[in-house]
Amino acid sequence: MKKFKSLFYLFFPLVVGGIVGFTLSNKIDYTNLVQPPLAPPKILFPIVWTIIYLLMGISYYLYKKEYDNLSKFDVLYYLQLGVNAMWSIIFFVWKARLLAIFWIILLDILVLLMIYSFWQKKKVSAYLNLLYLIWILFATYLNIGIYLLN
Repeated sequence: MKKFKSLFYLFFPLVVGGIVGFTLSNKIDYTNLVQPPLAPPKILFPIVWTIIYLLMGISYYLYKKEYDNLSKFDVLYYLQLGVNAMWSIIFFVWKARLLAIFWIILLDILVLLMIYSFWQKKKVSAYLNLLYLIWILFATYLNIGIYLLN
């Protein structure tokens, strides 16, 4: 595998997340919203997302090291990453909290499918995405709670 491809696989999720976070930083109104129980402090989000994006990149890199051919799995991987990025726009820029609930449920399903696909080919890649699944399920709870409370 060429060095550029390896770096791309490893860091693309982090770059996407960083661009979304940076461009939307002045639109994020999280602290102004009534929070549901268990809502974490705002500072936790960039820390957790950085870890998740790095784990996602590592998992995809390990998968692509062994299975470098393009497949429907690659479409699923990039689709869930795009849906993830779009959620922030829906929730924070458009402030369409109800639509964001349906969008994040779509993300939950796509991530489950992604983990299942990893599981079939490269189990370690599936394990590396479990934190991602747990976090977005928690984010689903937060999204629903914020919608109901605001």
